[in-house]
Amino acid sequence: MQLRIVQQILGLLLMLFSTTMLPPVFISAWYHDGSAAAFVSGFLVTLLTGLAVWAPVRRESRDLRSRDGFLVVAGFWTLLGVFGGAPLLFADQPAMSVTDAVFEAVSGLTTTGATVLTGLDRLPPAILYYRAQLHWLGGMGVVVLAVAVLPMLGVGGFQLYRAETPGAVKDTKLTPRITETAKALWYVYLGLTVACTLAYWVAGMPLFDAVCHSFATLATGGFSTHDASLAYFQSPLIDSIAVVFMVLAGTNFALHFLVWQSRSLRNYLHDPEFRAYLVILAAISAFVIAYLYLSGYYSSLQEAGLQGVFHVVSIMTSTGFGRDDFSAWPGALPVLLVFSMFIGGCGGSTSGGMKVMRWLLLYRQGAREVVRLVHPAAEIPVRLGETVVPQRVVDAVWGFFAIYVVLFGAMMLILLATGVDQVTAFSAIATCLNNVGPGLGAISSNFAGMKDPDKWVCVLAMLLGRLEIFTLFVLISPAFWRR
Repeated sequence: MQLRIVQQILGLLLMLFSTTMLPPVFISAWYHDGSAAAFVSGFLVTLLTGLAVWAPVRRESRDLRSRDGFLVVAGFWTLLGVFGGAPLLFADQPAMSVTDAVFEAVSGLTTTGATVLTGLDRLPPAILYYRAQLHWLGGMGVVVLAVAVLPMLGVGGFQLYRAETPGAVKDTKLTPRITETAKALWYVYLGLTVACTLAYWVAGMPLFDAVCHSFATLATGGFSTHDASLAYFQSPLIDSIAVVFMVLAGTNFALHFLVWQSRSLRNYLHDPEFRAYLVILAAISAFVIAYLYLSGYYSSLQEAGLQGVFHVVSIMTSTGFGRDDFSAWPGALPVLLVFSMFIGGCGGSTSGGMKVMRWLLLYRQGAREVVRLVHPAAEIPVRLGETVVPQRVVDAVWGFFAIYVVLFGAMMLILLATGVDQVTAFSAIATCLNNVGPGLGAISSNFAGMKDPDKWVCVLAMLLGRLEIFTLFVLISPAFWRR
C-alpha cells in the first residue's frame, strides 16, 4: 500500500476542487445576494487543507496500484462530500448544521438529489447555482469513474468494459490512454449539457434556470431552483425536453462516444443494454399511463401520458425531477416507481440504481439455470448480444447483488430502530442507495424532518450507491490491508 502517493493525490484533488467554489462568488456578485463570503471561506478552507495534505508528500513519484486506486476513489468522494458542504455551512442563508451541509453536498456530488432544504425560491442564486454545479461535477466524475476507473479495479461486473468487442460491451480504452478517454467523455458530456441548456432556454426558461436545470438533468441529479421543481414552469414543452435529455443521460456515455465517433446511430440499435433500457422504460410507462387514465386520476389521456412518461423516466434514470406528487398516485403506482429505482439506467451513465446491464445478466443467468434443469450436462454460455460473458463477470454481478441486498436490509433496519416508520425507512434507503432523491412517507417532499443519525445513514447509502458498493466495502476487508 502506497499511502503517501494516495495522500499526495487526495491533496491535489482537494486543491483542484477548491477552485469550483469560485464561480458562485461571481454569481453572488452579479445578483448581489450576499453569499460571496461563504464561498470564499469554503474555498480557503478547502485549498489550505489540500495544501497541508499534499505538501509533506509532494516529491513522491511512484505509480498507483489497484489497491491504491480503491483508497483514492473512496477518499476522493468522501472528502469532496465533506468539504463540498463548507460553503453551505458558512452561509447565513440557508442556516445549516454540519449534518445538513454534508448531507446536501454528498447528495449533490453523488447526483442523488435528496435535499434538506425548503423555500428554494427564496434562496440566494449563488447557493442554487452551487447545488446544481455539485450535480454537474459529480455527474462527470461518475462517467469517468464508471467507464475509465472501475473497470481497472474490477468492481462489481464493470470488467465488461474491458472486453475488446463492440456494442454493449465496451473497451476500457475508448482511446489509447485513460486521460484521452476522460477527455472524450468530457466532450460528450459538455456537448449534451450545452444542448440541454439551449433547449430549455428556447422553450421559455430564464437562462439561469436553464443552466441549473441542465446541470441537474445531464447529471440525473434533480436539484431544482424551485420548490415545485419543473412543475413551476407549467410547460409541457419543457417537460418533454427534460424527458429526452434524461433518457440520454441514462444511456452509457461510452455508447454516445462511439455513436459520435462513427457518425452512425446504429450503435444504439446494436447495443443489447440500450435496447433493454428503452423496452423497460416503455413497458413501465405504458402500464402507469393506463393505470392513471383508467382509474380517473387524470381526466385526459394526454395529461396521464405526460405525467406517466415524465415520472417513470425521472425516477428510473434516478433524476428525481417532479411534475406532480407521485406518492399520492393510486394503487401500486408509487411502489412500482420505487421499484424502478432499483433498475436504474445503463452502466457508464450518470444514473443510479443497479444498472440495466446487471439486471440483463441476472435474467440471462436465471434463464440458463432453468435450461440446465432440463439439460444438466449442457454447456450453455451467458451471452450479451453476440458476446459470451466470462463466468468471472457473472459471478461478480451475483456478488454485487447479494451484498446490495444485505446492505439495503441492514441500513433499513437501522432506520427502523431509530423510530422511522416502515414506508419512510424503505423508501429512504431505496432512494439514497439508488441515488434518486424523492421517496414516500415522511420524505416525499424532502429529508428535513429526519433526525441527524438517520441522515448520516442516508449519506453512507448515497456514497455506497454511487461507488458501486464494492469500492467502499472492500476497504473493511482484512484481505485488502494484508500485505
